[in-house]
Amino acid sequence: MSSGDKGKYEGFSAEERAAMKDHAKEQKAAAKRGSKAEKAAQAEKDVLEKIAEMEDSDRVMAERVHAVVLKTVPELAPKLWYGMPAYALDGKLVCFFQSAAKFKARYATLGFSDNANLDEGSMWASAFALTKVTSEVEERIAALVKQAVS
Repeated sequence: MSSGDKGKYEGFSAEERAAMKDHAKEQKAAAKRGSKAEKAAQAEKDVLEKIAEMEDSDRVMAERVHAVVLKTVPELAPKLWYGMPAYALDGKLVCFFQSAAKFKARYATLGFSDNANLDEGSMWASAFALTKVTSEVEERIAALVKQAVS
């Protein structure tokens, strides 16, 4: 956010601006859809299309995360959130996948909103770095998602 020692605000990065534009498009598109069933079907289609557009390793991880989340808690509704796959319960965001390429990061992220029931004492993790989705990672994702909605 700052430049050198002057502390001058330089605004949002190009990636952040793109994510905000994605979110605005998502909101407009959702408002135009018809019935609840049509909205849900289109939202899942949008998520699958976004996953298909991802780079190789991000796409593979996103596909596996998507499958695990929906298998574990079928009541979660897929939707786009700032251009990334996300999952909501009763309209409230629970978790999301953020590709590494989205913000030119070293790793992808599985994140949870404050609606997720992951509370553990005075401090707990709300996001997890992903470099590969193994069967052990799938089990951990399933446990987290199940806890998030319990």
